[in-house]
Amino acid sequence: MATDAAGDDAFRASVRAFLKEHAPGRPPKGTAERLAFAKAWAATKADHGFAGPSWPRAYGGMELPFRRQVVYSEEMARVRVPAHPGTGWDMVGPTIIKHGTSEQKATYLRATLRADIVWAQGFSEPDAGSDLPALRTAARRDGDHYVVTGQKVWNTNADKADMFFVLVRTGTRESRQKGISYLLVDARAPGVTVRPVRDLTGREHFCEIFFDGVRVPVTDRVGEENGGWRIARTTLGHERSAGALTQAAFYRRIVDELIALARERGAVADPGVRRRLADFDVRVRVMNVHAARTIASIDATGDPGPASSVSRLYTSVFEQELHEFAVDLLGPFGLLERGDPDSVQRGRWTTGWLFTRASTIGAGTAEIHRNTIAEQVLGLPRDPAMPSR
Repeated sequence: MATDAAGDDAFRASVRAFLKEHAPGRPPKGTAERLAFAKAWAATKADHGFAGPSWPRAYGGMELPFRRQVVYSEEMARVRVPAHPGTGWDMVGPTIIKHGTSEQKATYLRATLRADIVWAQGFSEPDAGSDLPALRTAARRDGDHYVVTGQKVWNTNADKADMFFVLVRTGTRESRQKGISYLLVDARAPGVTVRPVRDLTGREHFCEIFFDGVRVPVTDRVGEENGGWRIARTTLGHERSAGALTQAAFYRRIVDELIALARERGAVADPGVRRRLADFDVRVRVMNVHAARTIASIDATGDPGPASSVSRLYTSVFEQELHEFAVDLLGPFGLLERGDPDSVQRGRWTTGWLFTRASTIGAGTAEIHRNTIAEQVLGLPRDPAMPSR
């Protein structure tokens, strides 16, 4: 890849100038206020041409080469601006870009980039999480609509969403992945019910969604009927890869803060602690390098490919082990959660430890990702107990 150091430096300066003028500062405390704050920031970025670093310019993105995507992620992480609300720009957006109709692109892409539409995912079900092809939410064709009935669960921030991207059963139950379609569903349509689910941290980050005879226009199906499984893989691949650079920049900061915590508590004199900190430092650098490899695959083929499972598995195990170490480092103080007056750094490390218990379950279990890596990356024999892909 040809380098343009001067051009990269000029681009970094332009991002810094934009952030100096427009970065929104500290977020408010209320849930609704924080959402409005994040949406306003997304709109500001889009309106000034600083949104969607990997998106094509034709759809409002920046269409940056990889090196400048790195620069962009580093600068955004440095200032700690709010994340894009929902799962629009990094999951359903790239999916619509690749598989959507011209009408879907016109309707959804710009609005998604500005966060005028906030999206949530509707894939997992109570009996179809890791075995997603077993999903049962049914969509019956009725003229120019589908009638959707079923339940989804573990849907991140679905209570804040305007739209869902949902996998539904349009074939027989026995058809598994060959009978799945991909629909875009209005979160406020009649028959939709969203209920928050409280997690180990005491927060309501996840939801369950119920569909009771929800009518969805056929024009809001992405791709062909019963062709949704291939499209879902595009979505999941982008979920695991589009945010890879952002995650690498985020965890670069978290590791630095963990090192500062160890110094503050006088733990760096212990060679075992120093060895673990060095290991985390090396691993976060590997995370950045792997993000480069994944994005290179997207540039070359338009698809993240099965190697995106490596990224998801690597990150989920890393963040679990990092927070386990942090809680061990705090000793008895690691038992104190946020809100306790004696907690260290307002209990952030304990909250992180509780939250990352689900890291190796969400977006496909660690076991599923290991199977994918074994079969599709390493070329090992397929597990006969797993569905063909």
